[in-house]
Amino acid sequence: MKTQKTTYLSLGSNLGDRLKNLQMAIDLIEQIGCRISNVSSVYQTASWGFESDDFLNICIEVSSNLKPESLLKSVLKIETDLGRERGNLSEYKARIIDIDVLLFDHEIILNTNLTIPHPHMLERKFVLAPLAEIAPDVKHPITKNTIKKCLENCTDTSEILKTDLTLKKPISIIEKYNYIAIEGNIGAGKTTLSKMLGVDYNAKLVLERFADNPFLPKYYNDMERYAFPLEMSFLADRYQQLSDDLAQFDLFKNFIISDYYIFKSLIFAQVSLSKDEYKLYRRIFDVMYKEITKPDLYIYLYQNTESLLDNIKNRGRHYEQNIKPDYLEQIHQGYVNFIKTEQDLNTLIIDVSEMNFEKNITDYQKVIAEINKYNPV
Repeated sequence: MKTQKTTYLSLGSNLGDRLKNLQMAIDLIEQIGCRISNVSSVYQTASWGFESDDFLNICIEVSSNLKPESLLKSVLKIETDLGRERGNLSEYKARIIDIDVLLFDHEIILNTNLTIPHPHMLERKFVLAPLAEIAPDVKHPITKNTIKKCLENCTDTSEILKTDLTLKKPISIIEKYNYIAIEGNIGAGKTTLSKMLGVDYNAKLVLERFADNPFLPKYYNDMERYAFPLEMSFLADRYQQLSDDLAQFDLFKNFIISDYYIFKSLIFAQVSLSKDEYKLYRRIFDVMYKEITKPDLYIYLYQNTESLLDNIKNRGRHYEQNIKPDYLEQIHQGYVNFIKTEQDLNTLIIDVSEMNFEKNITDYQKVIAEINKYNPV
């Protein structure tokens, strides 16, 4: 189980539109799965260690599940994406953006690529002043002094100006939504993504209990015979689970992510049931559907059929191995029709056909970026 760590970052810019550079960096940091809980005022300082234009500097407080090395790798990529050119690492020079990891929880890390606390933070007023503003009582893990005291003890005599410039703290996913439903075809990765987001955003997870359904293996061996009891049992279980779990919010987790939405029942029933069976099924479904809480955001993960078949094969559920491409395409078309007709849902479609967000952090961050960029109507 991953745990949230509190991290403090220092950001600076002295090339181009400095304030815009800082804002873009903040937005990108949010999109790598970091929740920004605090942003300092913007401070202006002379360039430190070389002659150049003045810097704008800030510090931010971040909550993240990223390991220190992964966090460093991600912020270095953000610097590159924003146009920073790296030369001699020991040489000070003007830069579009500079991001330093100052503190990582209460840890002390000493390795070849990363030193935490930042080895020079106690020497730099342009770091300590904005950090003391947002974390005055946080203790430096080596000196054991508070950041406020570290600032008082700092021997840096350079002038620092607190400006009236402002930056916007990005709105986190958990601030925008109370309930997100993640859907997709068989093998699209909806449960995997739900679990990953659930950990990163401390969400209450509502996961489909398909493994407990005794009709599922029988259905894949004899679809015509077991279609109706399978779909009815799924509908009853989904209705009960969503009704129970969405009716009350966990004391410490008022953000919910589910790896299905009850309309999934109707989509699969359309494909698997006969005309008369579906007519009866629809009557029962419509009664239940009225009582179910609608998600604030409905995410559909699109995977092409070839990718779905590969995923199904790789996860190795024996009863799924005979699923045909035509069946998957019918299910996908059912979702397409649902998305077109359900105009009241805030729907985000993400193509993950070329992604492996479980094993590739960059792909996972792309998914988070898509969710963050989406603006409900």
